[in-house]
Amino acid sequence: MSAALHVVLEDRGVVSVDGPEAGPFLQGLISNDIDRVTDARGIYAALLTPQGKFLHDFFVLRRGGGYLLDCEGPRTGDLGRRLMAYRLRADVALADATEDYRVVALFGDEGGESAFGVPPGEGSAAPLEGGWVLRDPRGAALGLRAVVPVGVDLSFLQQAGFSPGSLADYERHRIAQGAPDGSRDMEVGRATLMECGFEALNGVDFEKGCYVGQELTARTKHRGLVRRRLARVALDGPLPPAGTPILAGEREVGEIRSGLEGAALAVLRLERIAAATEAGTPLTAGETRVIPPDSP
Repeated sequence: MSAALHVVLEDRGVVSVDGPEAGPFLQGLISNDIDRVTDARGIYAALLTPQGKFLHDFFVLRRGGGYLLDCEGPRTGDLGRRLMAYRLRADVALADATEDYRVVALFGDEGGESAFGVPPGEGSAAPLEGGWVLRDPRGAALGLRAVVPVGVDLSFLQQAGFSPGSLADYERHRIAQGAPDGSRDMEVGRATLMECGFEALNGVDFEKGCYVGQELTARTKHRGLVRRRLARVALDGPLPPAGTPILAGEREVGEIRSGLEGAALAVLRLERIAAATEAGTPLTAGETRVIPPDSP
C-alpha cells in the first residue's frame, strides 16, 4: 500500500464569488447544482460556452455567504473575465483570491484522514486551519483536497500522517485515476462534458435546470452521441508531447494529452479505436506504442 502524501498544487488559483446573489448567479452558469454546496460539502463543476463546449473546470466551496472556486492558476484571469461578462446587474463581487489561499492534494492510503473529521461521502467538507478540507467530489479514490490560508504552517499535515510529496507523485496518482487536469486534458472551446467523463466525475447535474451550455450536454447524454472519449492509456516507450496524434497505421484515432511514466490521458475516437482493435492494428504516437483501455 502506498504512503499517504500531501502535495501543494502550486498551479492552482482561487476566485471568490461573493454578494447576496452569488448563489443564483453561479446556478445559472455552472454545470453542477450550487444548492448542494454548504459548509459541509463542496462540488466539482464546469463553465461552458453557450454551445456547450468546455471553458473551465473548478471545485466550489462555501465561504461565509459566498463561494471560492479552486481553478487553474494560469487561467484565473480568464475565468474571472468570463464570469464578469455574465454579472450584468447581479449583486455579485468577483475577485482573484489566489494570493490568500493555497490548494493541497492529500492522497494515498487512508493515513490520517480521520484526523480531519471529514464526514463520509464524496464532496463532504470540514473546517481546517482557517480553510477547508473535503473528500474529492470526483471520486473517493482521488483522496482529499484542502484549501487553506497561505500563512498556515503545513507541518500539521505530517502529524496527521501525510508525508510531503512531489508534483510528480500527484500527477502519477491523478492519471492513474483518469482525472483530467483542466485545459491540459480538455480542449478549450471544443471538448464536451460527456466526452470528458464529467458524469462519472460527479461534475454535472442533469436535474438542476438551465445553465449556459446545458442544451448540448443534456442532448449528448440522452441520445448517447459521444464519439470521442478522454481515457487513460498505457504507453510502451517515451512519453509523446501533448497533442501528438495517435495513429492506427496512417489513420488518426486520437490524441495524447497529459502523461507521466508509461501512462497518459488521451482523447480517443471511439469508432476508429474499435475498428483498429478488431483489425489488430497497433496504435502509435510518434515512436511510442499506445495501449488503449478495454472499454474507453
